[in-house]
Amino acid sequence: MTMLLTLTDHGLFCAAGDFFIDPWRPVGRAVITHAHADHARVGSSAYLCAAPGAGVLRLRAGAAAPIETQPYGSRTTINGVTVSFHPAGHILGSAQVRVAHGGEVWVVSGDYKTDPDPTCASFEPVTCDTFITEATFGLPIYRWPPQAEVFKTIDDWWRANQRAGRASVLFAYALGKAQRVLAGIDASIGPLFVHGAVDRLNDAYRAAGVSLPDCVYVGDAPEDVDWSQALIVAPPSAQGTPWLRRFGDQSAAFASGWMRVRGRRRRRAVDRGFVLSDHVDWPGLLSAIAASGAQRVLVTHGYTATVVRYLREKGLDAYELATPYADEPGEEDDTIA
Repeated sequence: MTMLLTLTDHGLFCAAGDFFIDPWRPVGRAVITHAHADHARVGSSAYLCAAPGAGVLRLRAGAAAPIETQPYGSRTTINGVTVSFHPAGHILGSAQVRVAHGGEVWVVSGDYKTDPDPTCASFEPVTCDTFITEATFGLPIYRWPPQAEVFKTIDDWWRANQRAGRASVLFAYALGKAQRVLAGIDASIGPLFVHGAVDRLNDAYRAAGVSLPDCVYVGDAPEDVDWSQALIVAPPSAQGTPWLRRFGDQSAAFASGWMRVRGRRRRRAVDRGFVLSDHVDWPGLLSAIAASGAQRVLVTHGYTATVVRYLREKGLDAYELATPYADEPGEEDDTIA
């Protein structure tokens, strides 16, 4: 097999097509898997993304950024290289990038999950020769509980806080996780309020046709609001800031795959941790790799060594691929403009 994609100082590069996929420095042409800050850097001369992700990428890259879009499954040719986007199931507009040239087919997964999600298109396996996969939760301990159970637990926590006269503050990443939480909870329990970072992204989701319950930006809340009945969704960067004082007595929780590990929850200093991730878990990771049919697998960000060792034991040609992508989106995603 040839190396259709290679790693450079600017990111994953396709020399035959003269483009980069999710470059971490400004380049001439950037093909983007999704709009989280570690995958969609500002400053490139041209961007190409899946059509459903155009709105959130515009918020990330800026009003003047030259962004071209392409429907899922549609193929285009860049300097003789065929490129197409396929749903990754991570966040709105997230895509796996299929690159074909000279008889070789590679697929770059970006970030992905195989669980269904009403706020984005579901993951679709794409057959290829070489599959580049994330490994954020690439350990056997990471197995996600049924989503319905998670959302019921969030609803029960919210109701219990109402009875105790406490506001419910739920920290969730502003792009993707917050919208998934809002779409999954029982909005009839009480009023919903959101941080400004979440509010801006909710608008982009609604513009893309995603159904979300009615929410009020915290800054527009009436003076006489009873916060003890409310659920407030905020990015993790709001934790420990004066912004929280307005809610009075409150209970704080965090929604993340990392809440599977008790020590992570303690370090977050929250009352509750809900196991909800926009990344694939261990069984989903293995099933996605198998469904790709790839004989060569490159593993990036996360528990790469563990996944590579496991795949090699199963007879696959597997290697680690060093990238600066984050394990999960961090505070930089909370401040999306």
